[in-house]
Amino acid sequence: MNIGIVCYPTFGGSGVVATELGKALAQRGHRVHFITYSQPVRLDFFNENLFYHEVYVPAYPLFQFPPYELALTSKMVDIVQNEKLDVLHVHYAIPHASAAFMAKQILRARGIQIPVVTTLHGTDITLVGKDASFEPVVTFSINQSDGVTSVSADLRRETYEYFAIEKEIAVIPNFIDLQRFKKQEKSHFRAAIAPEGEKLLIHTSNFRTVKRVEDVLRIFVGVREQIPAKLLLVGDGPDRNRMEKLARDLDVHRDLRFLGKLEAVEEVLSVGDLFLMPSENESFGLAALEAMACEVPVVSTNAGGIPELNVHGVTGMISEIGDVEDMVKNALYVLDDENLPRFKAAARARAEEFAVEKIVPLYEECYRQAAEAVAVAV
Repeated sequence: MNIGIVCYPTFGGSGVVATELGKALAQRGHRVHFITYSQPVRLDFFNENLFYHEVYVPAYPLFQFPPYELALTSKMVDIVQNEKLDVLHVHYAIPHASAAFMAKQILRARGIQIPVVTTLHGTDITLVGKDASFEPVVTFSINQSDGVTSVSADLRRETYEYFAIEKEIAVIPNFIDLQRFKKQEKSHFRAAIAPEGEKLLIHTSNFRTVKRVEDVLRIFVGVREQIPAKLLLVGDGPDRNRMEKLARDLDVHRDLRFLGKLEAVEEVLSVGDLFLMPSENESFGLAALEAMACEVPVVSTNAGGIPELNVHGVTGMISEIGDVEDMVKNALYVLDDENLPRFKAAARARAEEFAVEKIVPLYEECYRQAAEAVAVAV
């Protein structure tokens, strides 16, 4: 197939999933065209089946805000028409699904039918989409899509709860490249970070309020009071400065490191003993899946789709949102030398259920069904 993928090109979960999906599709012989405003950060290798088309947004003094949705629509029309695309797959409802609808109408007027598949990733529904400024457009655009998927059953439930959706939403979970995300030999790195054999805790996120990074630090304080431990924090965002100050206030700053954004996060995960995800909301928990693939069990909250991934008592432990005391208790249980090997093995085994080669065919079937629906409608 000739597939167009529209996504945000950043480190965010939707952009990462969309890019990795496109790469996997290209390796399976499909021609994949990325349509976005800059090259996706994970689009990091050459393949004869991968193409990138930049959306140029002209800057005019008349516009207080650049009209990205209109420029994106025009670019979709251009690429569908000239590259003979078979399907458009848009990731994140705002503004990609509405732009795809407009593109579809323009193309129809030109005698071209293009099926549109929309994948919902989380905050496009749980946060931004609920805003009264966007809700009617989000609802309409989803209902006008020829295929709709969500990354978890919980996100599908929430979509039906908050929007008047008439389309069937298929759950296709996020996936993992097990060749990349696996435990690597990094004993020299671990020895440098934890020279006395301390347990290594890890957290990765965009350091926003919803990630509850303050809870990460307080969990670490509780664990460190009981056993020798170190903490690695990967990522960056608006809460980082506040967390650095809190680490000093809690007097744990000497036992943790802020590593910033890292492309090769699997190298850090390879030395970890426990991954902390105390989030207030997660549509799926891709960062936790990456940790599990590297044999790192997870202590998490029961937010959103996390319980669909992290199996309580098997791959890690689950607590209520904000219950730091319980998460400390759970962390100590997992980190116990008698329990840790079992949790590590189970985490990897669970990650293998989300292998990219198992999930990508589900998207291929979704494309086939969407194209079939459009053909029948014509």
